[in-house]
Amino acid sequence: MTKLSKKRKRSENREVETEEEKPLPSTRIDEPEPKKAKWINRQRVLVLATRGINHRHRHLMADLKTIMPHHKTEAKMERQKTLSVINEVAEMKNCSKVMLFEGRKKQDLYMWLSNIPNGPSIKFLVENVHTMAELKFTGNCLRGSRPLLSFDKQFTESPHYMLMKELLTQVFGVPNKHPKSQPFFDHVYSFTILDNTIWFRNFQILSEDGALSEIGPRFVLNPIKIFSNSFGGAPLWENKAYISPSKYRKSILMAKKKK
Repeated sequence: MTKLSKKRKRSENREVETEEEKPLPSTRIDEPEPKKAKWINRQRVLVLATRGINHRHRHLMADLKTIMPHHKTEAKMERQKTLSVINEVAEMKNCSKVMLFEGRKKQDLYMWLSNIPNGPSIKFLVENVHTMAELKFTGNCLRGSRPLLSFDKQFTESPHYMLMKELLTQVFGVPNKHPKSQPFFDHVYSFTILDNTIWFRNFQILSEDGALSEIGPRFVLNPIKIFSNSFGGAPLWENKAYISPSKYRKSILMAKKKK
């Protein structure tokens, strides 16, 4: 064999070796990439509190954040600021709903639910608070899973309850195909009207036959007023049976003095 033929063979062998050493691509080029699911309902809830809430109310707010994967957080708000400032904060955070916890006298807790920016907004008094850690609930659910919302029949009987039902649905309902949510249901939020108050319960779905187990937290919402705008405006409805906690405590003291 001549020297030229030997050189050609060596170069051909090197080319074969380089082709074999090349790694295969991780994805096939002929197959299209899987399309991401569209997130149509872009509802986000801004959850924040004013300064002055106690540790129990702070734990309740933390529990609601864990069961609401579509929430956004914000630092505590100063009492001196007007509530209308929250509208600007919510727009900066791209939130369409706001859940505000307002504490007074280190013992009373008020909850605002508002639709940004045009309203309406509802003010509640939060009573009978029990957090997840306080009571040893037997239920459990996957973090980020979507809930089923169950409402009492009385929500369809009067217009103010119908408005509350719509706002509660938009706040507590997790949007479909949300990036932080799971695509299945394994727990139920129950809203029941009793003695002109709304009772909130969170249950795990154990089986298809309707067996439930409570997860927590649990609390009672006493509606006070419905306003036409966000955190203000003309009052659309007022609860005539509502008694403020300070007046209730004062009446108990006066009854003791009369004895």
